[in-house]
Amino acid sequence: MDLGIGGRVALVSGGDSGMGRESARQLLEASAKVAITDRPGGTLNESLEDLKGAGEVIAVEADVTDTDSIARLFAEVAQKLGAPDILVNAAGVTGATGDFLEVDDAGWLDTLNINLMGAVRMCRAAIPAMRERKWGRIVLFSSEDAVQPYVDELPYCASKAGIQNLTKGLSKAYGCDNVLVNVVMPAFIATPMTDAMMEKRAQENGTSVDAAIDSFLEEERPGMTLKRRGRADEVAAAVAFLCSERASFINGAALRVDSGSVQTMAV
Repeated sequence: MDLGIGGRVALVSGGDSGMGRESARQLLEASAKVAITDRPGGTLNESLEDLKGAGEVIAVEADVTDTDSIARLFAEVAQKLGAPDILVNAAGVTGATGDFLEVDDAGWLDTLNINLMGAVRMCRAAIPAMRERKWGRIVLFSSEDAVQPYVDELPYCASKAGIQNLTKGLSKAYGCDNVLVNVVMPAFIATPMTDAMMEKRAQENGTSVDAAIDSFLEEERPGMTLKRRGRADEVAAAVAFLCSERASFINGAALRVDSGSVQTMAV
């Protein structure tokens, strides 16, 4: 299916692994030119090597908590590929976890700074050029946790709820410029983040990782009717669609990719 974005420039944060890398891959397969970014010291170069066969792609290190770093990122992408028409903001962390009364201000602020304010900074840098060209697609990453919070990871849940509100607000502010802003809401996807969670659970329970996954699904995610972790490419397919001309009348929407985990009609 032709997504109508051949030659468009896409910038994908969190592109060193998981859902960010797979989103970049599917945009490349749709003939977009793609820049992937992530913070220094990670596996961004490995991701670049993995993606090179799919199309025109570059990698630029940047830190979403640093406005100057983001400015340098956008300048380099514009110089090498052109100003981004598409922004996919997949960068994020689990952040501070534990009992609410034991998570300090630093834990809260660090989580919000990366997950919520990182998205704010990236959108602020991307939108002006999109408005000028009267064409833009922004896809932010939220989570089932935004509307179905879990008590041991409240900073993460609050940051993702903020992403939901940010998405709706930006869609109202810039839809008139044909800058469409939407959000995907994954649940328990097989990524390095959830791998680490399941390895920790397996150690705590004295079981295998597979057994930890099965018990987590049974005890913590009973609404996931497919009874498995999702795949990064399944989320990326939703992202690529929302970035495309096929989604030209979708704005301010939240698309769940969660196997039914959220057990309500309300977003």
